[in-house]
Amino acid sequence: MSVKGAPQVQGTPSAEGLRVVVVAGTWHDEITDGLIAGAERVLESAGADWRLVRVPGSFELPVVAKAALEAGADAAVALGVIIRGGTPHFEYVSSAATDGLTRVALDTGKPVGFGVLTLDDEQQGLDRAGLPDSKEDKGAEAADAAIRTALVLRSLRG
Repeated sequence: MSVKGAPQVQGTPSAEGLRVVVVAGTWHDEITDGLIAGAERVLESAGADWRLVRVPGSFELPVVAKAALEAGADAAVALGVIIRGGTPHFEYVSSAATDGLTRVALDTGKPVGFGVLTLDDEQQGLDRAGLPDSKEDKGAEAADAAIRTALVLRSLRG
């Protein structure tokens, strides 16, 4: 894991008036709950109007994120955990989630904060989940990216 090159952003922007939907899978609940808590901290601090929607797994994130954005959300935050196993399933689910979420953002013209962790083992997820002993907080990062991008798009559409 490398945080080298990560942007050094100061503070949380105001997201007053932004509607954000956090879409989170249900696998690996300790890691996922940490991701959700990080996203919640950022969204609350920014003053966003937000809600949480749970889906079975990471494969389902794109379709629900798209539905949320089409229903009027200004941004979505997708949170999931995919851990490599002994079959190609990891590659298929990782690719489907990543490609699907990219397509959702491009098709809707709205941001999708990407907080899907693709991991070799559970410890990597614990290190990134924003838990007390974690080195990173990917849920917070995904929420921050979603609101900052929504604000940029708002300014461009003006």
